[in-house]
Amino acid sequence: MRIIPAIDIIDGKCVRLSKGDYTTKIIYNENPLEVAKEFEANGIQYLHLVDLDGAKSKQIINHKILESIASKTNLKIDFGGGLKSDKDLEIAFECGASQITGGSIAANNPELFEQWILNYGSEKIILGADCNNRKIATNGWLKESDLDVLDFIKSYQEKGILYVICTDIAKDGMLQGTSNDLYKEILKETKVNLIASGGVSSMDDLLLLKEMGCEGAILGKAIYEGNISLKELQKLC
Repeated sequence: MRIIPAIDIIDGKCVRLSKGDYTTKIIYNENPLEVAKEFEANGIQYLHLVDLDGAKSKQIINHKILESIASKTNLKIDFGGGLKSDKDLEIAFECGASQITGGSIAANNPELFEQWILNYGSEKIILGADCNNRKIATNGWLKESDLDVLDFIKSYQEKGILYVICTDIAKDGMLQGTSNDLYKEILKETKVNLIASGGVSSMDDLLLLKEMGCEGAILGKAIYEGNISLKELQKLC
């Protein structure tokens, strides 16, 4: 299982939210590149980079930070947040993203997202399936749709999606464990490479996700709050 630390960006700074609520913002470091370099120095190979400013807006905002991290580390970066147009996607890949994650765009403009899958290939495009009470949430989690998360993933599996990041918003940033029942259901009902996100609080959570069959696990606050050390992650990597 791939271990994928997250860096979320607001105003150019490394932050974390609780349940996606922007009013709960905690700034952990004003220099995201510094954080990324520390991850790499401890054996981490992957990074989940989220432009939270972009997620709320209609375009990519923090692409310069992506470019800085991609050019000054060897981390394989999946980038999400604010990817609403072909131009945004071009900017993300030009700035060094290995993959992009599309969530809002996949729900709100499926025709465009399907075109991205065709144009760039399923290895480059990740489906972001962020949900609250099983309903897909969009626009920086500020809006909730009527789409059931499992139906959403199944529909895109039929269109060629291989990788899915699924975040249970109620768990995100709460350090209270992961949404294991939901992940088991997705793994049972689909054949996607599932990347679990939200709620990782300990090494036990990671080991359980690995045993379950998740292809990857994203974690953020557990690292920043010291619940999991980078040395522990290095052993697991």
